[in-house]
Amino acid sequence: MEVKKSPKADLEGKKSTWMLIGYVLILAAVFVAFEWTERDKQVTTDTGVVEPIFEEEMIPITEEPEQKQAPPPPEAPKVEEVIQIAENDADVEETTIKSSEDDNTAVEIKYIEPVVEEEEPVEEEIFMVVEQMPEFPGGMAELMKFLSKNIKYPTIAQENGIQGRVIVQFVVNQDGSIVDPVVMRSVDPYLDKEALRVISTMPKWKPGMQRGKAVRVKYTVPVTFRLQ
Repeated sequence: MEVKKSPKADLEGKKSTWMLIGYVLILAAVFVAFEWTERDKQVTTDTGVVEPIFEEEMIPITEEPEQKQAPPPPEAPKVEEVIQIAENDADVEETTIKSSEDDNTAVEIKYIEPVVEEEEPVEEEIFMVVEQMPEFPGGMAELMKFLSKNIKYPTIAQENGIQGRVIVQFVVNQDGSIVDPVVMRSVDPYLDKEALRVISTMPKWKPGMQRGKAVRVKYTVPVTFRLQ
């Protein structure tokens, strides 16, 4: 079967025309592409390093105010000394000083005795406890013998059956003498009186010593009254 071609359907005659149109379109596309890339291309010189920004601090300039000097104080007016000269005609009273030599009178010189104030003797301190306490000659055993030998039992106390222990306190001086006996615990007025009498008649004691020096010391002795 023979294929019949229509002259309208024949494309061979338009082949060269479409080829030229294709070349033109391709060139146009290439040109547009070149123009587009050149416009979008940007060159940046940013290296990513940020330079520090220094802010200059403005320091205000202060000027010290000039101190005004105070004006000097005004000078005090000078006072001129006025010397008055008395006239020779003025009446001036004359005073005469009489001497004892003129009338030959003797000058008496009296001696005044100086007044000497007597200082009151200062009592030395009385100790209660010292390094070396006072001691009766021979010790406590001899003291008990002395008391038992010299005590005279009051007759009234014996008749009334009164007995007991009287506590007497006294001071041993630096020389060992006994002074200021006092009853610290009483039993009976008659027994107290006898205890004070016996204590006052004791011989001198060996004085108390403090730092190698004799001192006054208070001492207490019990005096016992017992009926047989």
